[in-house]
Amino acid sequence: MKPRVLVVDDSALARRAARKILEEDGYDVEEASDGVQALERYFLKPHDLVLLDMVMTGMYGLEVLEKMRQIHPQVRALVLTADIQKSTAEQARATGAAGILNKPVNREALSAAAKIILAGGVTWN
Repeated sequence: MKPRVLVVDDSALARRAARKILEEDGYDVEEASDGVQALERYFLKPHDLVLLDMVMTGMYGLEVLEKMRQIHPQVRALVLTADIQKSTAEQARATGAAGILNKPVNREALSAAAKIILAGGVTWN
């Protein structure tokens, strides 16, 4: 069975780009355009990996991650953000993210991070 990945981003372009990379790598990909939609989908059936945009309309990405951790404490999440501040990475790590990638995300970085996190690792330096 293919690993299930949920891509959460309020940008349709960003979701499509991540989906294309992940599907080519053999993952079963589902999309959510905001935090509420992501929580609904995750609640119905937890995904093996969640790609989570940091800044979204309605609910901040780390707030979504905190709520997902209440549903399933072992949630594996990779935060995607255009914010390159060190404090942002520290917040993501403290919230339980397994890693962070800066946007725009390239194929090699996303593929490698997904593989590492799904194998139970983390991508923090």
